Amino acid sequence: MQPKNFEAIYTDDSLLVLNKPAGMLSVPGRGADKQDCLSARVQQAYPEALIVHRLDMATSGLMVMARSLAVQRSMNQLFESRAVHKRYAAVVHGCMNPVINDQPSPVQGVDSWRLIDLPIAVDWPRRPLRVIDTALGKPSQTRWRAVLFDPSTNTTRLDLEPVTGRSHQLRVHMQALGHPILGDQLYANPEVAAKSARLLLHAAWLAFTHPLTGEKMHFTSSPPF
Repeated sequence: MQPKNFEAIYTDDSLLVLNKPAGMLSVPGRGADKQDCLSARVQQAYPEALIVHRLDMATSGLMVMARSLAVQRSMNQLFESRAVHKRYAAVVHGCMNPVINDQPSPVQGVDSWRLIDLPIAVDWPRRPLRVIDTALGKPSQTRWRAVLFDPSTNTTRLDLEPVTGRSHQLRVHMQALGHPILGDQLYANPEVAAKSARLLLHAAWLAFTHPLTGEKMHFTSSPPF
């Protein structure tokens, strides 16, 4: 077997939990230059491994692969029924200062979740971009809480929890609130996009019930920013 060129943080006979780096595709794309990806690397060591879900190329963090078709189906059902809980770390432009009891709350140490409920649709003239569309968009919800505001950079570190799983959901929702994610080459203006060499979005926490054993599983990955 060739040396592993990927990071697996958990393996058993059914599942692989992986840590995808930013800038790597989850699955192969179109063209010979887009064949190197996390799933292809994993399948060199685990030929039976199957994709369960994906992360954007620019996003880093936790990703699951199944080691059989039956487990893949079970995990897909967990995702579809929203029984897989995900949390992302992000750094966004500006101060996201939630309001509690009609009064602004201090950002640091806030433990109050807020909900973004804005429908998302494909922006057909600019595919693969997405856009908020109240008429044609699919229901899309994201929970967020502020962790730390840095006045020196005018940025806020957030926890983000997607309730639904639309493509680019977190990126589109943060742009819609006027707080795009730093380094976002698709949705941020050039000034915010240039503030980081990478998208500051990381899948940091993942929890679900093991489809075979029934064990409660949870995994964490510290954001590299």
